Amino acid sequence: MQQIRWFDRKFNFDTNQNIFPSIIERLSDTPLRMENKFRFLTPSILRVNINGTWSIQENLGHLIDLEPLWCMRLEELRNGALELSPADLQNTKTHMANHNDSKVDELLNTFRTVREKTVSLIEHIDEELVFRSALHPRLKTPMRTMDLFLFVAEHDDHHLARISELAKIID
Repeated sequence: MQQIRWFDRKFNFDTNQNIFPSIIERLSDTPLRMENKFRFLTPSILRVNINGTWSIQENLGHLIDLEPLWCMRLEELRNGALELSPADLQNTKTHMANHNDSKVDELLNTFRTVREKTVSLIEHIDEELVFRSALHPRLKTPMRTMDLFLFVAEHDDHHLARISELAKIID
């Protein structure tokens, strides 16, 4: 089954319930889920590109590349910004990073390190900041801190699913 392209997804951020602790849990577990997924992948398939799309390894590298954006947006929300910084919709950083030239263990360790830093920034924020919002530049909708990190968790899952899809196609 093919999943929808990330940029075609629609998001609904209308819950008034504080689900932030569950979101933090998802984000904290993503490195472990990624490490577990890679443990069962044949090394020879990690760098294979299909139809000009990212390899399995490049999908992992992309998550590393975006972590500074999530942290910057958190800081913008903390500082009361009206609009969040836009993402590079061409994903230039990922295309230029040559993640296929890296060792997979280094990428996994880097992802764990940057994600742990992000989680450390959000795990003790107060409820006022959890519900503070700014306009998301691409979605053109208010995005609260809680929504931002739900978006990140969904983005993680999107790439985990893509890695599984690629592994089935290649192997």
